[in-house]
Amino acid sequence: MDTNIGYLANDIGRLFRKRIDVFSRPAGITGAQVRVLLNIRRHPGINQSTLASLLEVEPITAGRMIDRMVAADLVERRADPNDRRAWRIHVTDEGQRLLHRIDAPITDMLETALEGLTPEERSALETLLGRVRDNLVFDCDREEAVNG
Repeated sequence: MDTNIGYLANDIGRLFRKRIDVFSRPAGITGAQVRVLLNIRRHPGINQSTLASLLEVEPITAGRMIDRMVAADLVERRADPNDRRAWRIHVTDEGQRLLHRIDAPITDMLETALEGLTPEERSALETLLGRVRDNLVFDCDREEAVNG
């Protein structure tokens, strides 16, 4: 195989992040902040540690990002009803408005990326990539259990 699937997947992710960086600037935020908002919208009430893991940053880095976004009224911290030491992160109305403004460029980017694929091919691609992700998550979980 000439192209390693790992390199290809990483390159696609890098190109998606690069495009998000470009169209987030006119909205007045960074690409990293867009990724924070998208992850919180996908997982409302996510905790800071889990968010950091999804963003592949240290929890302190995620905390600083959240601090700046709280100051900009894009997200808010709410007390965790099950753990008084923990906070849950939610998108504010202002953050929702900003996400609404960038939804169209994200949709356009995805349409460009999938140009020329039939609906069946798009569905198959999504299914196959989901299986690859699930395999890797399972493998990581198993490795952590073995190596503690």
